[in-house]
Amino acid sequence: MTELIQAAVLLLVILNPFALTVYLVDIIRSNPTRVVVAIVARATLISGIVFGAFALAGDAIFSRVLHVRFGSFQIFGGLLFLIIALRFMLSGSHTLVTLRGEPGQIAGAVAMPFMIGPGTVSAATMAGLHLPAAAALAAIFLALACTAALLVGFKLCYDWIGARSASLTERYVQIASRVSAMVMGAIAVEMVLVGLRAWWPS
Repeated sequence: MTELIQAAVLLLVILNPFALTVYLVDIIRSNPTRVVVAIVARATLISGIVFGAFALAGDAIFSRVLHVRFGSFQIFGGLLFLIIALRFMLSGSHTLVTLRGEPGQIAGAVAMPFMIGPGTVSAATMAGLHLPAAAALAAIFLALACTAALLVGFKLCYDWIGARSASLTERYVQIASRVSAMVMGAIAVEMVLVGLRAWWPS
């Protein structure tokens, strides 16, 4: 049970709902609650399918299909994540817009590309390697459910507060982007170190 919770927390931290609220802030501002809920639900479902596939067959996908070691993927994912974290720290909430395009141009259920990335795929794969299949899937479900709940909760809070204090919302976005950058950077360095240990166990 402890390992299940640890796997869920790791995936939740890498998913980083606070960074996702920054990414979705334009969609949250310009759409009613039911539309935001539909986008979050569809994105969560697609992400869950992808994470579940890597949890159940991630090692085989890397070694037999892609013919690369999982450690290589972790090193690359860590470096990519580190670059994003540095841009977050320097540019704040504008980083995701420059990386992904304007949020308003994202069609409905685009599965939030930021949810399915090297870090989250690595976390899902590691869950599958260290936990029974049912426990790994449960950890993924728990992390995604918490992420979706926090995103919808932010939408509800924005509807209540946003109209009254736009400056407060902007301040939250800037603070959340910087704090997220520190967490992302630490996770990125850890991913690189774990990947290096996989390459050179000694």
